[in-house]
Amino acid sequence: MLDRLSFPQPWLSLTLFATWQFLSDGISGGSVVLGIVLAWGIPQLTRGFWPDRPAVIRGWRAPAYALRVLWDIIVASVEVAKLILSPRQPRPMFICYPLELDHPLAISILVSTISLTPGTVGADVSDDNKLILIHSLDAEDEQEVIDTIRARYERPLLEMFR
Repeated sequence: MLDRLSFPQPWLSLTLFATWQFLSDGISGGSVVLGIVLAWGIPQLTRGFWPDRPAVIRGWRAPAYALRVLWDIIVASVEVAKLILSPRQPRPMFICYPLELDHPLAISILVSTISLTPGTVGADVSDDNKLILIHSLDAEDEQEVIDTIRARYERPLLEMFR
């Protein structure tokens, strides 16, 4: 009985509460109460979608990862804009990226990061979670794209999830 009254995903609850307070018109008694209700209720409703608790061991590295991703989004946006405005034709390429990650949440974060960065899209994840099919808008070398993703995104995620 007490398990149903607990917060099944405490970090999700904290994020939801903070987001609600940020989006509210101001901090008041009503917004705090509604924020707590949402922070408790949404994880309760989505409990069935979480097969196991995320195994984030070093969560304190997440802000640095988020800043890296934001910076890469800005840089890639400028590069894609230059590519579109230049007369040079892009060199699109599909790449099979071999995964070292094994946790489903970490794989989802990696694919989302790849898709958020302009110029690349995580098109598919293999059924055995060993490969990601990535479409790159402009790539010279498949191995260069793999090495960049591994160094900038997958290794920090491995450090967070192991």
